[in-house]
Amino acid sequence: MEWQSEEFGPSHEGMAGAVLADGSEPGPVYLDIGSGSHMHQTSQWWAYNGRLGRQRADHMRGSCSCGWRGTRRYPIDWDQANDGRRYDLDTPGPYEDWKEHIGEVESRSVPLPTELADLLDRLDEQLSALADQAPLAALKAVAALERTTGRVGREAAYAAECDAASWETIGQALGLTEKDARARLTRYSFRH
Repeated sequence: MEWQSEEFGPSHEGMAGAVLADGSEPGPVYLDIGSGSHMHQTSQWWAYNGRLGRQRADHMRGSCSCGWRGTRRYPIDWDQANDGRRYDLDTPGPYEDWKEHIGEVESRSVPLPTELADLLDRLDEQLSALADQAPLAALKAVAALERTTGRVGREAAYAAECDAASWETIGQALGLTEKDARARLTRYSFRH
């Protein structure tokens, strides 16, 4: 994936995905990147150039690992892409559509209290400054913060599971897919 949301992690990684002439989305392309047994796969627009038996995409659109697909299509200039300037090609349309999707995910997630959001911003600033000025003190502070987040995370995960909310509801509140929400609560539940 090309684009990542720091807050929502792998649940919402984005890219400019391929769209075929008939409007469908092709399956992944497998790329042999060496002599190992692992074959890298991608669904990014540039892989669908019509070469080596691959399908040729006419358009690209915003795409997200959660399954969201943008409705707007952007034409691909294969003359420019085939001139070896693929990495110079900008994909602002698909990226802006994905950012809009991330904004919608954010708006559906549970909001943090303003005082806590401000406190977290100040803590970030202070820890970053401390890391520059006194890195060992910063590490000590991070260890204390990890102990606090571990304890609070366990308590919150237990309470969330006791509320008997559906995984869909929990996922939406956290801005995650159901699978990632379940993994996060499990991770917090068993964190020491």
